Amino acid sequence: MRSLSIASTGMLAQQLNVEVISNNIANLNTTGFKRQRAAFQDLLYQNVRRIGSNSSDAGTIVPSGVQIGVGVKAGSVYRIVEQGDLAITENPLDLAINGRGFFRVTLPTGEDAYTRAGTFSIAPDGQIVTQEGFIVAPGIAVPNNTLDLSINANGEVAAKISGQTQLQNLGQLELATFFNDAGLEAIGDNLFLETPSSGASTVGIPGQAGFGTIQQGFLETSNVNPVQEITHLITAQRAYEMNSKVITASDEMMSAINTLR
Repeated sequence: MRSLSIASTGMLAQQLNVEVISNNIANLNTTGFKRQRAAFQDLLYQNVRRIGSNSSDAGTIVPSGVQIGVGVKAGSVYRIVEQGDLAITENPLDLAINGRGFFRVTLPTGEDAYTRAGTFSIAPDGQIVTQEGFIVAPGIAVPNNTLDLSINANGEVAAKISGQTQLQNLGQLELATFFNDAGLEAIGDNLFLETPSSGASTVGIPGQAGFGTIQQGFLETSNVNPVQEITHLITAQRAYEMNSKVITASDEMMSAINTLR
């Protein structure tokens, strides 16, 4: 019976759906996390009676035909990149992006990665780095005798140096944007890599047209909505149960056929 294999594809699809939802819930408090959604597609159809075929020698045409589907498959797991809330931390090295853009990070391999998580620190050599110690491009070094650090909405980094009255300009933070943010490849540690789907990055100054601004002392929270995720989880669970009932019903029908004498 086709219903056994059809229902099994439905159960596998809902299992993937639950896995995506569980990852969203697990990252409820992950800085800069963007929730994901699973999208599904129907599988091939078997044409028992083809649509548009002739039904008589007079040329009459079948209006609908008979097509039987064979189940469902995962089409994609896409990322929803809408802005998360900004939470105040009062830490001068916590930076949030209000609007479009990503911080550019230089990996140990020399490759560029991108992140919305602005939980930064100062390395032993004075460089502004991520939690993993990766340098935040273009690479800004903070002097050892810095008393206070100021980063404005346009990404200009200035330091109050001991013994000086004027702020010392240390450099300019940059942001990168993409035509398709959802096409970036997540590699963990809140980092993304450029892909052919995302398009090439466009680097610019925060606050310019098409780029967000930087908020010092804030962090962008996850854009996961817990109520929405629980609702989707219940829906996926019920769909899984219905597919399992189809398998049970198909098994009972086959059992009834086996008992015929």
